Amino acid sequence: QVQLVESGGGLVQAGGSLRLTCAASGLTFSYYMGWFRQAPGKEREFVAAISRTGRSIEYADSVKGRFTISKDNAKNTVYLQMNSLIPEDTAVYYCAAGNLLARMSAGYNYWGQGTRVTVSS
Repeated sequence: QVQLVESGGGLVQAGGSLRLTCAASGLTFSYYMGWFRQAPGKEREFVAAISRTGRSIEYADSVKGRFTISKDNAKNTVYLQMNSLIPEDTAVYYCAAGNLLARMSAGYNYWGQGTRVTVSS
């Protein structure tokens, strides 16, 4: 049974940092891993993705230069380091696993339950 469990969300002031963690079980870590987010009243949007080897990485323009995605294959874990947070980053953040390095949610087969990030101004 595939399971993705996110952690690390919380309340932070604008300009602060958080690191999200996604622990994967039940799948080989040969999957591509992605982070998405969904703000209240908005559709889920792509944040970042990383390839199997970690050599290919993509970011949404809105987070480029502030967020960093990484993975530890030995621990079956993927991270999202978020710096210089702004109120617009407030959302529920989801981890996903799939077979493509995709910016679209349809490209992912497995999803976590999400972790909430709130950035206060």
